[in-house]
Amino acid sequence: MTESVATFRSMRHRNFRLFFFGQFTSQVGNWLTLVAQSLFVLELRGKGLAVGIIAACQFLPMLLLGAYGGVVADRADKRKLLMGVQTLAMAQSFGLAFVASRPHPSFFWLCLVASLGGITMAFDNPSRRAFFVELVDVEDVNNAVGLNSSLMTSSRIVGPLLAGILISTAGYPWCFAVDAFTYLAVLGALAMMNVDEIRAAPVVERASGQIRAGFAYVRSMPELWVSLVVMAVVGTLAFNFQVVLPVLVVKTFHHDKRVFTWLFSVLSAGSLAGALYAAKRVNIGLRDVARSSAAFGLALCALALTPWLWLSFPVSLIVGWTSISFLTASTSIVQLRADPAMRGRVLALQAVVFLGTTPIGGPIVGAICDGWGARSGLWVGGIASILAGGFGLVHANCSAPSKDLG
Repeated sequence: MTESVATFRSMRHRNFRLFFFGQFTSQVGNWLTLVAQSLFVLELRGKGLAVGIIAACQFLPMLLLGAYGGVVADRADKRKLLMGVQTLAMAQSFGLAFVASRPHPSFFWLCLVASLGGITMAFDNPSRRAFFVELVDVEDVNNAVGLNSSLMTSSRIVGPLLAGILISTAGYPWCFAVDAFTYLAVLGALAMMNVDEIRAAPVVERASGQIRAGFAYVRSMPELWVSLVVMAVVGTLAFNFQVVLPVLVVKTFHHDKRVFTWLFSVLSAGSLAGALYAAKRVNIGLRDVARSSAAFGLALCALALTPWLWLSFPVSLIVGWTSISFLTASTSIVQLRADPAMRGRVLALQAVVFLGTTPIGGPIVGAICDGWGARSGLWVGGIASILAGGFGLVHANCSAPSKDLG
């Protein structure tokens, strides 16, 4: 098998191709909204804390409902569940466009509509991430995880650039309206799938204590719970690009919002390169999670040290590469080690500790950026990631050698 064929081997499955291209279109819209929303709030309120608050509203439902979303994913037909959730998410994006189009947009209503989007995310995230591995053979799961990461990071390149164009020409409401229409692509892809070719996990019967069972299952497996602890630290303090980078560009380097969209796209290009490289890997272990966390932390510290805007662009490539290396390694362990009947709940817990910690970390990092500058926010995330990586390495070295995952 040639190197290029090995990288894209999951694409031989028709259902996965449909999922990939449908999700790519939708994720471009999601990143378009995320970037436009951050810039809109920064322009409306002028504070990094406000950007952190809107991020908190968007991700708080994941913290509160994420574990239950995983239970629902294990109980439900994931394809049908995703179609329902994506329809609600489309309506939420239209609502965001309506609020932004008002003569005097209310920050309260922006937060409320963002919270509604967070509710759909709490059910979409575990279902979607548990579903796409059912579209490929078992031996292609790690490759599918890597390609899914490349999908997410490719959309992070296109979405911010599109946001910059639309903000400059049509205005913020059209950013959110375009996002709403992109959901039609993923709904069409789900409708066109051949259900007989889906390698569906067994549907878990409704019973009491299923959330507690998910926690107990994770706690019994060191590779899972240590990975989740590392991810909780990194997710809380380091993965706050939508909070730190606008402040870095606008307040520290004194450039306009278009430059933020360029910088975000360059960071995402580094993530795409890292995701495609990760798609070729076969063996993933806890040491990979720990090392990638530390590498990500070092890259953030390097970005904090950059004295000129032009230098932040190549450094952002490294930040993107290391960030997706960490995310792919930690996700691969969950996808491959979790029992299929538990996968939805375990992925939901991962989403809780990664996305659900944003309501905590976003306002904290935003306040730090307001008080001491965006560089301080980067330092906090970088040092936290390095320490979390050290914690993971200590546990990896103390544990008995485990079989490589592949």
